[in-house]
Formats: sequence, C-alpha cells, structure tokens
Amino acid sequence: MSSPTAYLRRKLIALLLLGVLTIVAYAEPEPALDCGNADCSESDMHPDFFSHTSPHSRSNDPEATSDYWLQKGKDFVRKQASLRLNKRVAKNVILFLGDGMGLTTFTAARDLLGGTQAQLAFEKFPYTGFSMTYSVNTMVPDSACTSTAYLCGIKANHGTIGVNAQIERSDCAGMNDTTNHVHSIAKWALDAGKSAGLVTTTRVTHASPAGVYAHVADREWEDDAALAEDCGADSGLPDIARQLIHGEVGKQLKVILGGGKREFIDSEFYKKGRRQDGRNLIEEYLQQSSANAYVETREELQSVDLNSYDRLLGIFGKSHLDYHIDSEETQPTLKEMTVRAIEMLQMNNSKGYFLFVEGGRIDTAHHDNMAEYALDETVEFSKAIQAARDMTSEEDTLIVVTADHSHSFTISGYQDRDRELTEIAPAEATDDQSYLILSYANGPGFEDYYNTEKNKRRNPEKTRKKVSTFPATAPLDSATHGGEDVAVFASGPWAHLFTGVYDQNTIPHIMAYASCVGEGLKAC
Repeated sequence: MSSPTAYLRRKLIALLLLGVLTIVAYAEPEPALDCGNADCSESDMHPDFFSHTSPHSRSNDPEATSDYWLQKGKDFVRKQASLRLNKRVAKNVILFLGDGMGLTTFTAARDLLGGTQAQLAFEKFPYTGFSMTYSVNTMVPDSACTSTAYLCGIKANHGTIGVNAQIERSDCAGMNDTTNHVHSIAKWALDAGKSAGLVTTTRVTHASPAGVYAHVADREWEDDAALAEDCGADSGLPDIARQLIHGEVGKQLKVILGGGKREFIDSEFYKKGRRQDGRNLIEEYLQQSSANAYVETREELQSVDLNSYDRLLGIFGKSHLDYHIDSEETQPTLKEMTVRAIEMLQMNNSKGYFLFVEGGRIDTAHHDNMAEYALDETVEFSKAIQAARDMTSEEDTLIVVTADHSHSFTISGYQDRDRELTEIAPAEATDDQSYLILSYANGPGFEDYYNTEKNKRRNPEKTRKKVSTFPATAPLDSATHGGEDVAVFASGPWAHLFTGVYDQNTIPHIMAYASCVGEGLKAC
C-alpha cells in the first residue's frame, strides 16, 4: 500500500495536470468552419454597412413605417384589378427597341430620374412579359438575328437579317435565293394598306432598323464596298442601303430618320462616303418623286412642311448620331424624330401605320463600357416613348417596348440608396482598394482599371476622374452582349397578350394579331 503522503502527492499532480489541460483547451482557437458551410462567411456575404451609421434619419421618413408599404402594395393591386382588357383592333402599332437595354440598364437609369422609385415612361405600362433572345446558332445573340426575330417572326443565325436559318452568315449564294427571305411586320402593314416608317439614333442601315426592310446574309453589308469584299464586285446582290432606297419595303417607307450618310454616297461625291459604285442613293431617292423630302439638320426637320410631301428621309450624320450627352443642336433628339415621324404617319392614311423606333446608342455605349452614356440614352429613349403615348390613344394604338438583347452590365455593392450609382461602393475589396457600384463582365474598361505591369488594380476613384469607362473583368476591345431574357412592356389594344415568357420571335405575331395584318392569326 502507498503511504497517505504518496497518495496525496499523486492526487495533487493529477489535479495540476487537469488544470493545465483545461487552460490549454480553453486557450486553443476555435477550429475554422468548413467553407462549404453556408455559415462560413455570413458577415462577408451580407455586410451591415448602415445599421448604426446611416447618413440620414429615418424618424420622419414614411418608408420607415409599415403603413407606407402596406398601402403601396394595396394601391398596386387596386390598379391592376381595375384594368380592363382592350380587345379593339390596333389601328396603329409602334415598336420601341432599346438596343442592349437589359434589366440592369433601365433599373440603373432610374437613378438619373431621382432614384429607386422613379419610373421610366414604359415602366408605367400595364402589361409586361419576358422575351427569350437566343438565336438559332448562339446562346447570346446580336442585333441582326434579333431584329429578324422581333420584326419578321422567325429566329435566324447570328449576323444575318431578314433571312431564315438556312442562311449562315456571309452566305452570298444563299442570300440570292429569295425563298430564304422573310418579311417584317412593316411589309405586313404595307400589304394591308397601312403606312410604315422607322426612326433610329444609329445608322438607318444598321442591324436593328435593317430588319424592317432588308434581306442580307451579313449585317456588315451596309454598302456595296463591304458586300463586294465578301461576294465580289459582280455578285449582283443589293447592299442594305440600296435595299432601303430601292427595295420592295424600303421604297415604300413613308418616313426614315437616323444617321449613316456615308453608306449612301460614293466617295467621289462625298468625302466620307463609302460606296464604290459611283452612286448617290440619296439623290436617287429624290429623283424618285418630287414629293420626296430630304433633311440633314434638326432645324430642317422641324421646319419641313409635312403636308407638302408624301415621304421624308432625314440623315443627320455620316455614321451614328452623336450621344445625347455630346450632341450639338444641329442633330435632333430621339424624341424630336419620333414626334415628327408620328406626325408624318398620321397624315393621309385612315388605315393607320406601323412605326419602328430604336434607341440604338444604349448598345454602343455599353460596348465601350460607358455606363453613364448608356443610362442617359435610356432616359432619352423613355422621353420618346412618353411623347408617343401622349400623341396617340391607348384605344387604337398599341405601343410595345422591348430590347433585342442585354449586356454584361451589373449593379453591385450594397450601397445606400442615397448614393449615386456612378460612385464607389461603400467598402473596400480584399486588395484594400475601393470598387465601383457599376461594372461589366468584359470590355475595354479592363485596362483602364487594372495595371497589367504591376498586376494590381488601379485606384478606381482616381481613374473615374480620367475616363468615361467603368471597370471590366476581362479585357476585350468591345464588351459582349448578355444572354438573359429581356423585358417587354405593352400598352394599348391587346397589350395583355404580351404577358408571360416567350421566344422573341413571338412579338411580331402578337402585334400582327392586334392590328389584323399578315397571314397569321388575327383579332378581327
């Protein structure tokens, strides 16, 4: 047996060891959570920037009350419940196309109107839906194949206009086979005795407006020189500009307003002209009839006596019209062109009209990662839509607003609602640099914001003071489109048919149904 002293000694040692182990156990850090677990970075995923440091007081803000939001919800339900279905025949149809105007674009554009609860004109329309924009051969489309979809009612291949998917891009022989040609709702309207026209802030020969009247295997064939590079000078194929002046639909359009003078005139007659066939198509248009008017400036557009002419052609620049932010008073705004177009189409035809209006520079700004320009163009687009709705009646005029495709453009950063979207986000990234609220997945903005020599981001606050671009993740000379669905807004006869999710080529079929044109289903 051990002595009592030895027993007490062992007991004391055991207690001391237990105490040490206990201290060590409590001193060890808690093991890291498995990052596959949703709790791993909860605070990083959902940071609390403003709970205790909000720059403004909510004490007198109605949004801080339950009643405000409950009433807002009730008001919307009441408004929707009071809508009556308009099943009258649409005498007139106006299709507004915001080129590249994805959901993020018009959401961000509200900021220019006053914030998150401001509304662009088309957001007040009673019926909305979603259009799936993929082409026959690509998940993410371009403006050529999409114009064939939303104007001609069929899906086609990337880069082609007014032809079916039997035709691959740059297929000269296939384009020459007229059995592959498809016609737009503008022709359907003309065949029904209505008038038709187009308005755009891009070249009138650009991909979107060309869908109204052209049939080409390549969107780049805007003039004869471009077409000859692919098909030869003796192909006999008509380029887009030639189809606008002499084509079956083009020569019947009552009003044509936009840019692109260079595509119509040989360089022999116009220094910036791109044609090489010795022709001046604008002069040929004027020679077609003494009742054909031609204007080149905003002042001429405003002053031309529409009662004295049957047709109106307005070309306001050698290429696209200037961005609204940069424009001079010599060029008309999209709203001004839209107003004059409607005034022209309302004359001397009791059967009505079809009008295509494109806010085309939304897209070109996004391609250059110039978000501020794209958002300003979206606001200008909205002004034109409001003017059209004010000039027409919801009883007999269907107005449809949509986009051909989206862009790889995002809003991010958990910013406070009082912060302008063009500012920096309210936190730093893990490289201890701030970042911007608006950004792109790809495009020319990459090198503006990333130093490739030092392999680190540039200070975005300093960079924004020097450039018009916003950051892009991957370097490209031109940002790509986005492939997600785009919104469709409708007001007027049969506007309720535009609800739901549908393929983009469904759009002209609904417009034709509402206005009783074409060879498909009709409301009458």
